[in-house]
Amino acid sequence: MTTASTTTPAFSGVTGVILAGGKSSRMGSNKALLPHRGGRFIEAIYRQLSPLFEEVLVVTNTPEQYAFLGCRMVADLYQGAGALAGLHAGLFHSRTPHIFAVACDMPYLNDDVIRTLVARRGQSDVIIPESENGPEPLHAVYCRSCLPAMETALQTGKRRLISFLPEVRVTTIPGETIRFVDPALDSFRNINTPADYYDLRDGERVERKMTVDDRRVATQT
Repeated sequence: MTTASTTTPAFSGVTGVILAGGKSSRMGSNKALLPHRGGRFIEAIYRQLSPLFEEVLVVTNTPEQYAFLGCRMVADLYQGAGALAGLHAGLFHSRTPHIFAVACDMPYLNDDVIRTLVARRGQSDVIIPESENGPEPLHAVYCRSCLPAMETALQTGKRRLISFLPEVRVTTIPGETIRFVDPALDSFRNINTPADYYDLRDGERVERKMTVDDRRVATQT
């Protein structure tokens, strides 16, 4: 079982939130539970976030699937309203003024990118990075002050993650800034299909083989 870190978190006043409410329709199975790094996908993300935040919680309407994490789990208050409802639930239930929210299918999280965003949390209601695809709302920092705007959007049938942004203060971090610590912007890549997952596994095999080969060379010199 994965347990919360007992070390002092890197950031005070911030909760890590993993959104695990997607249907995984293109994957064909729950991608949060796919094998990854000696555990499951969501487990690897949880382990990475735990040293950074006071608490890491999971937003899910099926908590029994993630009991092995041993962390607090919360459900959507607006059922059936998509990812925005999950984001709202994470912020509503957090015990801190800010959250860092991330999807459960992002295997290339970068601690330095997360630090870059969270360190600016006092600047606006939302700290959101941009990639070549535009804003990345599933890898962003949100303040509790966003809740009224989120609730208004949800109550009026708006489900897009960015639908409430015009009503709050937003600081956008351009991709050029992120590239200083994540040159390929891998942080924002996610796993949606079996092909994506196989590519990830193949890439990890190559990395492991290169590491083993490097060690052999080192011992022979």
